Parts: sequence; C-alpha cells; structure tokens
Amino acid sequence: MSGSVMTIKKAILPVAGLGTRFLPASKSIPKEMVTVVDRPAIEYVVREAVAAGIEQIILVTHSSKASIENYFDRNFELETTLEQKQKFHLLKEIKDILPAHVSVVSVRQPQPLGLGHAVLCAKSIVGNDDFAVLLPDVLVKDADLTNDLSLMIQRFNETHASQIMVEAVPDHLVDQYGIVDVASVPNEGQSIVMQGIVEKPAVGSAPSNLSVVGRYVLPAKIMQLLEQTPKGAGNEIQLTDAIAMLQQTNTVEAYRMKGQTFDCGSKLGYLKAVLHYGLEHPQLGAEFKQLIQDLNLD
Repeated sequence: MSGSVMTIKKAILPVAGLGTRFLPASKSIPKEMVTVVDRPAIEYVVREAVAAGIEQIILVTHSSKASIENYFDRNFELETTLEQKQKFHLLKEIKDILPAHVSVVSVRQPQPLGLGHAVLCAKSIVGNDDFAVLLPDVLVKDADLTNDLSLMIQRFNETHASQIMVEAVPDHLVDQYGIVDVASVPNEGQSIVMQGIVEKPAVGSAPSNLSVVGRYVLPAKIMQLLEQTPKGAGNEIQLTDAIAMLQQTNTVEAYRMKGQTFDCGSKLGYLKAVLHYGLEHPQLGAEFKQLIQDLNLD
C-alpha cells in the first residue's frame, strides 16, 4: 500500500468499572447506559469515535454490562414488530444506532486493575495497530463538523506523536485532575509536546492548568510497555505510567480541545449534559428551552 497513510480504525472503550459515583442507579444499570435525553451516554461516545473514522469499537467489559453489548447489536424481534406496526421512523432510529461499516466487539476485564490493565485486555484485538482510547464517562460535545478526536488522529498520522486530549480548567481546581506538564499552553485545536502528567498537583504548584480529558491516540507499542508497567497505586496498572515510559523513546503531545466536556460519571456533570444535549435535541429542544424558562429561577 504505497503512498497511503494508515489511519486509526480501532478504539478501546473501557466500560468494566462499576460506577460507584452513580449509585444507586448503577446498582442494576451500567452507568454507561444511563440516558442523556433519549439515548444512553455511551452512544454519544461511540458516535464521536465513528465521526473520527473509527470502524471497530472494542468494549473492555464486565459480566454486569451485557446490556451495553445488546444495545449495539441488532434486535430482530423488535425490528420485526416495528415493521409490522409500520413504525418506520422508529425502525430507522434503532437501525441507525450503529452504521453498517462499524463493528463492536467485546473482551472481559477479569479484575478491576486500572485503566492501563483495561487497555491491555484489548491487546489481542488491537494487534499491531495504533489505536484510540475513549473513556466513556466523559462526553465531548463539539460544534464543528471535524471533531476533536478527528484532529488528534490527523495530527498522529502527520507526526507519529501520541496525542492526549486536554482542556483548560480553572487554576483553583487543578488538584482534582491529572495535569500535563507543557512549556506553553497551545491554542484550542493545536498540539504541543508534553513532558509528563502530574496526578492531582497542589494548587499553586501545578505545571499548567491543562487537565487530561480521557481521549488518547496511542501507538501499538504501548501494549508492550503496559505489560512491563509495575503496579502502582491501589495495585493497579496505570496508563499514565506506560505513557511516561513511552516518552523516553517517543514524542507525546497534549492536544487542546475545542469542544466541551461533560463528566457523566458524576451526577452534576450528568445533569449538565442533559441540559445541554436536551436544548439541542432536534424534536424536543424548543419545548425543553421553554420548560427551563418557565422555571422562573431567582
């Protein structure tokens, strides 16, 4: 294949976590299946990946999460019923959940040994391909046709530098995030070489105000590094440790996002997402806006 650029076609979505931040709902519903307006949170993440050219979604999952796999599978009985009842708009809606050229595969994470371990569980499926990682708790809302993940993948293809999505956070909140160490803060939509990631630095001593968002574009070789990564805090294999090892031989860049994030793993972040996506919903948006205006908040 001379002259063609290999691009990223595989994305790992680690969905094995039990979602204690979202109890009691997550007691029997996977947190990824909690609905944001009228579709589960994870569908927005899959759509984001597909919009960036991803063709294989790899779910790293857990026995309690079968409903996620079922959601992205065909449901012949339901489709037949909708057809018989001539509810063709609903039939189209459920058939459009996953485009025909995209496949979803799943692999189990037998123990909760950290994000690095979750990524490593997908090693046999990823093989020798470079890949993206999307953490499904975070929704990225992007007004542009070319989303942030697309731009990260473009940059990776051009420079072969790994990409880690970051966003600026207020200085007084840096101690709640992983913060990247960079020489200067890039413009939105741009990448800059990073020195490392500092986990939850003290306010005042943080290397920047750019926090790691939960979107990564990584080379296949990070799988070997994850296999060598010693267990860190909480007996877990951390992705950031493997990225630090990668930096000894390869350039890693922080990509500053243009879009907006919602942390749907937290209840308030989830409510914020419902507001934003609700206002933009093609059928419900206008009425929803009216409902909010009718609240007459003091």
